Amino acid sequence: MAKIGVEQSLSNVSQVLREKGYDVVELKNEQDAKGCDCCVVTGGDENVMGIQNVVIQGSVIDARGMSADEVCKEVESRIQ
Repeated sequence: MAKIGVEQSLSNVSQVLREKGYDVVELKNEQDAKGCDCCVVTGGDENVMGIQNVVIQGSVIDARGMSADEVCKEVESRIQ
C-alpha cells in the first residue's frame, strides 16, 4: 500500500487513511516527507518567506476546506 505523509493537525485524515490500509507517516518536518507517495497538508505554512523546497516526487494535497473522506478520495485518485 502507498505511503502517505499527513500533517500533524490532520489526525482525522490520518485515521481514515489508516482504516483504508495506507501506511501513514506524521509530517513533523520536511524530512518526514521523503519516501512518501503523496502528502496531505493544511497549507497554513505555504511558501513561508518565499521559500519552497521540493522534497517528494509525489502529489501534495492541500486539505483546506475538505472533509477527511474528500481528502481520502483525492489521495486515491492521485496515487493510481
